[in-house]
Amino acid sequence: MTIKPYTILYKEQLSASVFLMRIQAPHIAAERQPGQFILLSINHEYGERIPLTIADADTAEGSITIIFQAVGFTTKQLAQLPVGAELAVLVGPLGRPTHIEKIGHVVCVGGGVGVAPLHPIAKAFKQAGNRLTCILGARSRELIILEKQFTAFADELIICTDDGSAGRKALVTEPLQELCQSARKPDLAVAIGPPVMMKFCVETVRPHDVPIVVSLNTIMVDGTGMCGGCRVTVGGETKFVCVDGPEFDGLKVDFDGMIRRLQAYRPQERRMDEEHECKLSKLEQR
Repeated sequence: MTIKPYTILYKEQLSASVFLMRIQAPHIAAERQPGQFILLSINHEYGERIPLTIADADTAEGSITIIFQAVGFTTKQLAQLPVGAELAVLVGPLGRPTHIEKIGHVVCVGGGVGVAPLHPIAKAFKQAGNRLTCILGARSRELIILEKQFTAFADELIICTDDGSAGRKALVTEPLQELCQSARKPDLAVAIGPPVMMKFCVETVRPHDVPIVVSLNTIMVDGTGMCGGCRVTVGGETKFVCVDGPEFDGLKVDFDGMIRRLQAYRPQERRMDEEHECKLSKLEQR
């Protein structure tokens, strides 16, 4: 049987709103490196392109794995697609890959669905011979993803939940602060998650002179730097996440400016989401 490119091969629901998909994309699977991402569109004519980090790849099968949260119009549409469905557009691998080297003690911090793009990066740092501590955070036990996968290779895994239903009842910055103040002070930190979480991870390590890399997920359209939608200020200079990133020196990122830009289209997103839910309700009533 011939499988058409961009066919959904496997689908799994990891939590109430987080989904894993394995998609046929041989050329991307062969070339991707940790830290890179794809742009995906469901519909040729009206489809929004959304950036999603490649969580894993299988070169033998010619597939890539993506993990996403169904929170907006397009991601909710994507979550409804069945195995065997075809995606209209899949562009990648995009972005600069993570610089992986043996540096000593690396601490990888993931929040929410940011745990997914953190996975291949953390695994690569361990394979390079580093001591690896991973801190994963979520609001509750049900929202923790990939715990078994991280357990398989991390030297130490710390789980944090807001409600204390799994691991420690704490924000991820609490164990990060403890590590920075201990004899096991990290040589490098990597943080991926909501912008506010990454901002506070940066402020946690800053007084301890620990370098930190963050992976940014901004508004993105073309993936080539032409539209300028993904621009951020890093070290006082304008950078484009799609071509200069997605990873940057966290100590230089203007998080406040980035957060303001991300919030600019919230009214339109809410309106699209409400219209989408309304149409779904009408279909269910038929």
